[in-house]
Amino acid sequence: MHQLALDYIQKLLSIPSPTGFTGMAADYLMETLQGMGFSPVKHRKGGVWCELGGEGKGLLLSAHVDTLGAMVRSVKGNGRIRYTHIGGWADSTVETENCLVHTRDGRTYSATVQSTKASQHVFGDMNGDTRGENTLEIVLDEVVKRKQDVEKLGIETGCFISWDPRTVLTGSGYLKSRHLDDKASAGMLLALAQWVAEGKVKLNRRVAILFTVFEEVGHGASMQLPDGIEDILAVDMGCVGDDLACDETMVSICVKDSAGPYHYEFTNELIAMAKEKGIDYAADVYPSYSSDTATALRAGNDCRFALIGTGVFASHGYERTHVKGIENTCRLILAVLA
Repeated sequence: MHQLALDYIQKLLSIPSPTGFTGMAADYLMETLQGMGFSPVKHRKGGVWCELGGEGKGLLLSAHVDTLGAMVRSVKGNGRIRYTHIGGWADSTVETENCLVHTRDGRTYSATVQSTKASQHVFGDMNGDTRGENTLEIVLDEVVKRKQDVEKLGIETGCFISWDPRTVLTGSGYLKSRHLDDKASAGMLLALAQWVAEGKVKLNRRVAILFTVFEEVGHGASMQLPDGIEDILAVDMGCVGDDLACDETMVSICVKDSAGPYHYEFTNELIAMAKEKGIDYAADVYPSYSSDTATALRAGNDCRFALIGTGVFASHGYERTHVKGIENTCRLILAVLA
């Protein structure tokens, strides 16, 4: 399943979808799931719900396809663009990054994020400069010299900006890209759906999948779930770094994040499954993290809840995971359904 997931992951990574501008990704999900024979539903909010089948106690597997990005805050007099953040990311991670500016009428323009003092030969030593919205700017790949030139292109306040994912799969098995959070998991759920459609997975209970589109700004799964959903398993990224045990080759099982501890019995079941199946896993605490389970619970849903995901290094930057981490996560998802 993980090899199929890799194909879906790379396709999803190629589709721009900063939070609030996720229509193309949602359309791809709808078309792909319909092509498998399912009847997905696009919510008014923009997310995609799909019942995979099965009977009994309902399990919801969730992932999100919205990503970090930016929006045009204003157009400067010299034709450069000031941005505002979408989601939580450090400005230092986007300096010199290629990007796209998406206008409200459907046009797209390439650009680059540059320092307002971009030339070493002009401004001298810039190592001590703070990176931020006032010291970085979007430089369009168009001949523009003033604000009016930019406005003629249809670019104005409120246009979305997406980062070049720069996706690379190395010979050693590392997948490097922006937005592995959480398109790696979304690709796994598409692979699961295809396996179910092809009869390679027999569901032991009712199973639905949900792709949310506002997770990065904190209200992805804030909705009333259908009757019968008793468990929510968020498939998101596993964290790598500091005192955490997980690395990119493992599946991480989160025991606590900024919203508090995950459901004790459900988490214990996942750990027991990983041990029984010989799945390479780590149980970790994510100190600066929250998932779609938190928003679903705050919306009033009474469900057990847990979180797993492939280990991702440099989260909310230029991220990296490994095919073994994707494989271990797929194996744990299949174990839940066995």
